[in-house]
Amino acid sequence: MSEPQESSNVRAEAVVDLGAIRHNVATLRARVGTAQLMTVVKADGYGHGMVPVARAAREAGADWIGAAVLEEALALRAAGDTGPIFCWLTTPGEPLAQAIAAGIDLSASAPWEIDELAAGVTDRPARVHLKIDTGMSRGGAVPEEWPALIRAALREVKTGRLEITGIWSHLSSSDEPKSAANEAQVATFESAVEIAASLGVEPKLRHLANSGGTLALPETHFDLVRPGIATYGLSPFGHVLPSSELGLRPAMTLRARLAMVKRVPAGAGVSYGLTWTAPRPSTLGLIPLGYGDGLPRHASNGAPVQAGGARRTIVGRICMDQCVVNLEDAEAAAGDEVVLFGPGTGGEPTADDWADAAGTINYEIVTRLGARIPRRYVDSGR
Repeated sequence: MSEPQESSNVRAEAVVDLGAIRHNVATLRARVGTAQLMTVVKADGYGHGMVPVARAAREAGADWIGAAVLEEALALRAAGDTGPIFCWLTTPGEPLAQAIAAGIDLSASAPWEIDELAAGVTDRPARVHLKIDTGMSRGGAVPEEWPALIRAALREVKTGRLEITGIWSHLSSSDEPKSAANEAQVATFESAVEIAASLGVEPKLRHLANSGGTLALPETHFDLVRPGIATYGLSPFGHVLPSSELGLRPAMTLRARLAMVKRVPAGAGVSYGLTWTAPRPSTLGLIPLGYGDGLPRHASNGAPVQAGGARRTIVGRICMDQCVVNLEDAEAAAGDEVVLFGPGTGGEPTADDWADAAGTINYEIVTRLGARIPRRYVDSGR
């Protein structure tokens, strides 16, 4: 997991503003009324650093922390997080006993998961959230198998080995708030809750909303919301409804230092395959980051950066460890700073701009950044 680094003249770094994280958590919490809030920190906090983000979220009032896989949830406990943690993605044979003993809430979508949870119990019951597939066709019991899942769980409730603490599902189309899929999923979810109640299950927590639901679909809030990408100040709606209009502050700035600057003549080709040719004499800068660090290769010949006092463009193919920026006629030297993306408040590109260049979403831009890029933590709120 990413750990804080001291500021220095590093090759490159991702600067994460924990003040922005706290601001975003507080902003999201203010939008959901009495519902509890779970900050999702899976995938190393969407590339921002799982443990520092979780700590900042707790400081800002997050009731729960969400982790996708067991090693994340257990690492949070090992780092000292004693609050409620929910973990939802397991496979047969994983060490559920460790998670149960650590007081981590777990998910079940099928009777075999109930059996494994019960088998992992030692001195405390397993806390389980039953998942219904409301139309995404990913995790969760399909409606036809939902009663069987509930009955399997109730059998273990009677033995004292299981406590049903939640019913949940996940939205497929909340980034399109007007999609008919959202209404259909809410209806399926409410039906599943009613069926559970008819069988004697009335959990404390019903939860469905992700970032899009939290921000745009109040009918999905129920008892708990689970924002992920919005925690990091990035909009689930992209440019359609940017972060600034949602009151969110992007928390990450990716910066690097030029490794070389050179002047090339007109006609000089750049990088593998020579897919870009200088139309006139040009100054090129070598950025020591590439797809080995998580930059998307699909963003070749078009990704924006801020360098030499202006917006510039990556030219040629992005390589494993480096890429080239066209500085045109700007004065520049090795060691000068390049900002690949940030909040955008200083004219620099944003994660959304990189997502557009790569044909992907802002989630992927920040999450895929690798371990070779140190994270440095600052705090605008202190």
